[in-house]
Amino acid sequence: MSHARDDHQGASQGDSGQKEMTPGKKIPIFVDGVVLNGPQTDVKAGEKFVEEACRLIMEEVVLKATDVNEKVCEWQPPEQLRQLLDLEMRDTGESQDKLLKLCQDVIHFSVKTNHPRFFNQLYAGLDYYSLAARIITEALNPSIYTYEVSPVFLLVEEAVLKKMIECVGWKEGDGIFNPGGSVSNMCAMNLARYRHCPDIKEKGLSGLPRLILFTSAECHYSMKKAASFLGIGTQNVYFVETDGRGKMIPEDLEKQIWQARQEGAVPFLVCATSGTTVLGAFDPLDEIAEVCERHGLWLHVDASWGGSALVSRKHRRLLHGIHRADSVAWNPHKMLMAGIQCSALLVKDKSDLLKKCYSAKATYLFQQDKFYDVSYDTGDKSIQCSRRPDAFKFWMTWKALGTSGLEERVNRAFALSRYLVDEIKKREGFKLLMEPEYTNVCFWYIPPSLREMEEGPEFWRKLSLVAPAIKEKMMKKGSLMLGYQPHRGKVNFFRQVVISPQVSREDMDFLLDEIDSLGRDM
Repeated sequence: MSHARDDHQGASQGDSGQKEMTPGKKIPIFVDGVVLNGPQTDVKAGEKFVEEACRLIMEEVVLKATDVNEKVCEWQPPEQLRQLLDLEMRDTGESQDKLLKLCQDVIHFSVKTNHPRFFNQLYAGLDYYSLAARIITEALNPSIYTYEVSPVFLLVEEAVLKKMIECVGWKEGDGIFNPGGSVSNMCAMNLARYRHCPDIKEKGLSGLPRLILFTSAECHYSMKKAASFLGIGTQNVYFVETDGRGKMIPEDLEKQIWQARQEGAVPFLVCATSGTTVLGAFDPLDEIAEVCERHGLWLHVDASWGGSALVSRKHRRLLHGIHRADSVAWNPHKMLMAGIQCSALLVKDKSDLLKKCYSAKATYLFQQDKFYDVSYDTGDKSIQCSRRPDAFKFWMTWKALGTSGLEERVNRAFALSRYLVDEIKKREGFKLLMEPEYTNVCFWYIPPSLREMEEGPEFWRKLSLVAPAIKEKMMKKGSLMLGYQPHRGKVNFFRQVVISPQVSREDMDFLLDEIDSLGRDM
């Protein structure tokens, strides 16, 4: 049995030796051989390391990585990268100089997503205000489940959700920030099922009818994952046909709902998409809402990518009818550059449906007899316990730029996309898949060797090899990063997405020049 040593038993009886001890000096206290006096951490060394690391981040990430003259990436194959990095964790700690060198290596070999020529994903660029907010939250290390632990960040989340709800067009509503659009979509799916079958929370899946949800054939893959995770089953996800532009066809939705009912199944949810991942298509929300209202189905809109158009008076028409949705997923970390991850699930319901669906009433966290208004303890509305204050980085950006500044950011991305489309049309060897509706610009590059070839099977087979080969060259050179993919019968093509306000017309020109330079001899 462990115990603390007591070497000053005579102190209470006026021990003269004890009185003569140096003021402030304490006798060591041991438990299981461990000294408990004072902190174990070398505070001064830790502070110096943080200071040096912050200087490194400023120089190598904030300043250097956003420089158009620097590389987007320093490509290395996995085995070689393992040798270049010291990944082994040892019994004894490393020196601070070694740790700083490791930090520098990590930055050097990482992809510079802040670079003006990083076009690979649906996020890019550096927002300085969001970055500062992220540094603050990383330093404070909060978890936002209760007001007592995170008073500021819970009020910030409330304010941001209120403003986003206004953008959707609802007079009131509810919401919660989640770790990504996939989780927001899954939570919406579960919420719709709970609304349809509230007993499922306690009784589980047994005894439930076969539930069916409907979504676009162009939907995000998280819909299938969510159906699998929630026990709905991927076979019970009915994919509604899309038109040539990738938009859900409402007539086919209606047809499939009737078909499901004839099979004895129970439809409960329609998931529309505002801004599909590849083509950037926006489903016709008004018409889909009409179908949902006729059949009494929950309408969820996955606006993870396209939701940011709501802040633009010019382009919010793309989401016309979104106010008729029951729930919306919207990721400010995409077009609005709030920093990964920043995803909100917005819900029109104001009857505490989120809390009824997700609460577990943990008494060690959500005591009802606290000395303050416990309605601010919003953590029980989430499937998480620990939760990051993701709204804060978006709030900081919104405070810095204002709604007009966010609108300008969105409008500039659209304008740059329009410029790129016009340039593609002018240049020999470039071919658009279609006129873009959003900032997704999809196109083929046709090298000179294929330009006189008839567009038959052999042509398309050879063309399918072009985008992957150019992608390899550009990554090994480090000049830019651009995504490609095959899609619904179409062979590999490039998908250029404009997001960052640091991107210029010159970057659009460079993109096309570089593709032509890397692919001309193929």
